[in-house]
Amino acid sequence: MAQISALLYLYVNVCCIILGNVALEYDTKAPEVTARGHFIIGGMFPLHQGVDTYNNSSFAPHIVLLLAMMNAIDSMNKSPFLMDLDITLGYRVQDSCRDVSMGLRATADFIEQAKCGTGHASSTCDQPVVAILGSSFSEMSIVVARHLALDMIPQISYSSTAVILSDKRRFPSFMRTVPNDKHQTAAMVQLIKHHGWNWVGMVISDGDYGRSALEHFADQAAKSGICLAFKCVLPSTGTDEDLHSAFRMAVQTIYQNPKARVIVSFSKSSHMKDIYQEMRNEVLRKGQSMESMRRVWLASDSWSMASYVQGDLSLADIGHVVGFNFKTIKHSSFSEYLDRLEATGSNNTWINTFLQEFTMQTNISDPVSQVVKIIRENMNPATVLSVELAVAAITQAIASLCRSRDCKTPGNLQPWEVLEALRRNEFECHGRKYTFDNLGDINQGYDVALWRSIEGKIDVHDIVAEYSPQVSSFTLTDSNSTVSKCSNSCMPGEFKKTSEGLHTCCYECINCTENYYSNDTDMDECMSCDKKTEWSPQGSALCLPKTVIFFTWQDRFALALLAFSGLGILLVLLVSALFLHKRDTPVVRAAGGPLTQVILYSLVVSFISVVLFVGRPRSLQCKVRQMLFGISFTVCVSCILVKSLKILLAFQSNIDMQGALRKVYQSYLIVVACVAFQVTICICWLVLKSPYKHVVSQPKTMLEYCHEGSYVAFGVMLGYIALLAFVCFVCAFVGRKLPQRYNEAKFITFSMLLYLTSWMIFVPIYITADGLYLPAVEMVVILISNYGIIGCHFLPKCYIILFRKAQNTSSAFREKLYQYNVKSTESFSVSGTSVSEKHFSNKESVRHSPNLSIPLECGRAKAIKVLFWHYGVIVRFHLFVCFFHL
Repeated sequence: MAQISALLYLYVNVCCIILGNVALEYDTKAPEVTARGHFIIGGMFPLHQGVDTYNNSSFAPHIVLLLAMMNAIDSMNKSPFLMDLDITLGYRVQDSCRDVSMGLRATADFIEQAKCGTGHASSTCDQPVVAILGSSFSEMSIVVARHLALDMIPQISYSSTAVILSDKRRFPSFMRTVPNDKHQTAAMVQLIKHHGWNWVGMVISDGDYGRSALEHFADQAAKSGICLAFKCVLPSTGTDEDLHSAFRMAVQTIYQNPKARVIVSFSKSSHMKDIYQEMRNEVLRKGQSMESMRRVWLASDSWSMASYVQGDLSLADIGHVVGFNFKTIKHSSFSEYLDRLEATGSNNTWINTFLQEFTMQTNISDPVSQVVKIIRENMNPATVLSVELAVAAITQAIASLCRSRDCKTPGNLQPWEVLEALRRNEFECHGRKYTFDNLGDINQGYDVALWRSIEGKIDVHDIVAEYSPQVSSFTLTDSNSTVSKCSNSCMPGEFKKTSEGLHTCCYECINCTENYYSNDTDMDECMSCDKKTEWSPQGSALCLPKTVIFFTWQDRFALALLAFSGLGILLVLLVSALFLHKRDTPVVRAAGGPLTQVILYSLVVSFISVVLFVGRPRSLQCKVRQMLFGISFTVCVSCILVKSLKILLAFQSNIDMQGALRKVYQSYLIVVACVAFQVTICICWLVLKSPYKHVVSQPKTMLEYCHEGSYVAFGVMLGYIALLAFVCFVCAFVGRKLPQRYNEAKFITFSMLLYLTSWMIFVPIYITADGLYLPAVEMVVILISNYGIIGCHFLPKCYIILFRKAQNTSSAFREKLYQYNVKSTESFSVSGTSVSEKHFSNKESVRHSPNLSIPLECGRAKAIKVLFWHYGVIVRFHLFVCFFHL
């Protein structure tokens, strides 16, 4: 270690030899080194740490840049660009000592030299300065650029990256061969976002460079959802005590934010070295493990290649260091220059004085070789390339101007002309062509290097990724396991809820509510499902399709109703067959004869309509089912109405009224007229607003059912049937006292009452209820109505036909009628009712009374005339006979 320190000390002294005569009084002349030429390029490098440490400075990597400039100018002097014009370039390099006052003094000297030959300078001035190369730091470049802009002297920086310097209104003569920090911060944001980090800290050195980087990084990070957990600004000036206190506070801030595992640093290399040492001291004071200081450090170009910042710490103690540096090339003339320097050793006549002085101050046998080795280990190839680009740009701009003029005469080439040539001309370096953009920058992108420890030494040149303006993202394979978040990621099915006043990166994870979902991590809000066709439970990561439901064939209730429907059809067919077989018997004839078959087959159709209420609804199915039931049941009720009118006719004692009713009583015409009116209702329903398939979206299902289209039309259809049923009920109720075995009135009354009651219950249920089993409600009512008619109208007659055959004969029928009329006569006599004799004079009525011993024929009943002498009895008997033979 002592040997290396001696080498560093001797190397700085060598630089002093290169600089030439170092002034003993710093307030009178700045240190410099010069070389003559037709045109002078000024150079400004921070070769020492400060003015007060001038005689005892430590090693500075910027010495490499001085050598790079000297080599680049020597190479350009040997190039065809200048040799063909027989002109040469010289240089005048001054040490800014990282001090603004020293930088201003050097700038004033450059401006004075630039005015040589213009009448403003003395006759003893040296060759004019046509361009300035420097400075390294943005703070110094900003100060220098303001002064050079007054005379439009071009200034090209090789490492000043502050964004403010791209403002051509304020710094019109400033240019640089590196991109501004806006691109560097964008690259860092892309890297952070790619790895899913959103809670990072930031450490900067106070000054234009650090604060500009902080401003742009914070803005770009916020747009990408990245939050700054803390920001530490390290002062560049102050007493040792104040500086130490500031660094300690910065370290405490870092440790107080343990979740911020990633720290972005736009700091000076010396500051980072102090930060690492203070972090170790803090760990030792608290007795913690060294692992607690590990972080992922994103290093800006200001220190990304300065491996010496680790001090006596290992890379394992620091953590991961990801360095962002300007792009470079594999081949550079500077490497060849170092090879030649090392090969010639102390015999190198160009820097012979430098090597002689260096040899006198060291006891090392081969000092040049050791110095070259140190240079190789600490140089930044990207910055060396930037210096070479700057020299090449100035050289070719001068050459382009001197092709058309005599440039050897002092004053024929002005700095502002060189500036114009730099802006518009393309130049070549190392076989590639470059040009400055409209901001005066050259943006080639960045190399991203991951520091690695190899045999105890840190390698800062392991490039693991690249970033350029044409590439929006890149992948860094290392450090993937690092988590740097204020809150754990919200899983799919959750969303972030940020508390008021906190960072957006600090949140709690809330489950998505029903019918909302999130299918990615860390979503700001849940997305809504398509509520018509999808649903999702609470905390869902996806939407589930709603189950389509309808009254299916597999439903047990549906199967039961279909079974009753099938049984009804079978029962009707059996009754129809029985009635056809016994069609000439009194019971069948009394039941209505051929009309019974019409009733039975209309019931078959009504039972079939029940089937259409089951299964997935279709448009045609929805239209047919109600129409089929409405028309078929209207046929049934119309036939029953005909039978009810027969009862009304039979009980009409007014002979004139009876005759009039008999003239208009046409059974089949009545049925056709009633059915035709119902058909008209249904056609109007279908034309105006027909039933259709409808889908109701429920929380987890989609219910498909048949919408009636117009509930008014549906109500009119049912109301019309109810009206017919009510007329049947009234007519039948009047004749409810006919002989029981042949009496239709009681059965009609009961069946119609059952129908009206069931549909009166159905209507409010159907209107107010909805759901899967709504079709079943109507199915039940239809089945009740159908079975009511079967049970009331046909089953009693089937019972007589099958099990009371003796009662299904003409004699039994006549006997029953006789007993009923005798009973009625006795009842009539007891009531004290008398009949006037004028009624007995009605011979025509008696003459046409039927004879019980002969077939019953209307108007011919001489035997009855003898037995039933009472006029009222004769009339009632006459009507009964007419009724049962219509």
